Amino acid sequence: MRRKIVLYFASVILFFVAVGCGYTRRALILDRYRTIYIKPFVNKIEITYESDAARKYKIYRPYLETDITQALVDKFLFDGNLRPTKSEDADLILKGELIDFRKDPLRYDANDEVEEYRINIVVNLKLWDNKENKLLWEESNFTGDYTYFTRGNLAKTESQAITESINDLARRIVERAVEEW
Repeated sequence: MRRKIVLYFASVILFFVAVGCGYTRRALILDRYRTIYIKPFVNKIEITYESDAARKYKIYRPYLETDITQALVDKFLFDGNLRPTKSEDADLILKGELIDFRKDPLRYDANDEVEEYRINIVVNLKLWDNKENKLLWEESNFTGDYTYFTRGNLAKTESQAITESINDLARRIVERAVEEW
């Protein structure tokens, strides 16, 4: 009797494993799109604004647009749904411009020293069908961010935090590119 119960539960578990819950690693993009060209991002950050209370921590980081472009190529390679290629061979073209880079304080200690910051990288994006020369989607103010501490066990350097925010932005862009439009 016990053997029948164990066999019954084993077959039920095997059934659910075989059927699954609908999870798939397949992207929702159309099958005709296999390749993508990531056009080098353009830096459109306006650094000549006068500073005010809201933009007190506005900073400029050289080559940030280049780092974003490279991170995107790496993420698309890792994801595997769209293969980065040359512009003339691509099914899709991703165009982007860096429009803002912020370092905002989130938490202060008793001495009014900043303990925690959030890095925000903001871009505008356009995804084009290269064969039909048609705009598929456009996103404004698309943001990647990362929060980090300046002291303690969880402390990170600003450079590490910027790298993490670039990776977050690239991950979000790849997800946006492979989801159903």
